[in-house]
Amino acid sequence: MTEKAAAETKLDPILWIAVFAIVAAGVYGNTYFSNESLLYRVLALLVLAAIAGWLASRTAKGKAFIQLGLEARTEIRKVVWPTRQETQSTTLIVVLVVLAVALILWAVDSILSWLISLVIGA
Repeated sequence: MTEKAAAETKLDPILWIAVFAIVAAGVYGNTYFSNESLLYRVLALLVLAAIAGWLASRTAKGKAFIQLGLEARTEIRKVVWPTRQETQSTTLIVVLVVLAVALILWAVDSILSWLISLVIGA
């Protein structure tokens, strides 16, 4: 492990404590200032969230999370999404199959109910 990485891991607990303190301050402050304008409270919470997010991104886990997000974005770009026509066709097939299975189950249930009523004489 390099000196820089070792220093970062030593600072991580302090940064996480600061993040949790900022989040706690935001929750408490939002409750304490509940009589203030909602706009001001939302703006203050957004500023605190941005600061907490920036501090969290300085930790090893935060950097790993950002890297995961970037890799996920790259993978999403590789996905071949269906066209509108393909989506409509697939949806129609699913709806028709569901209706067919529903009719089959209704018919089986009706026949079994009729047979049972014949057996028990009700």
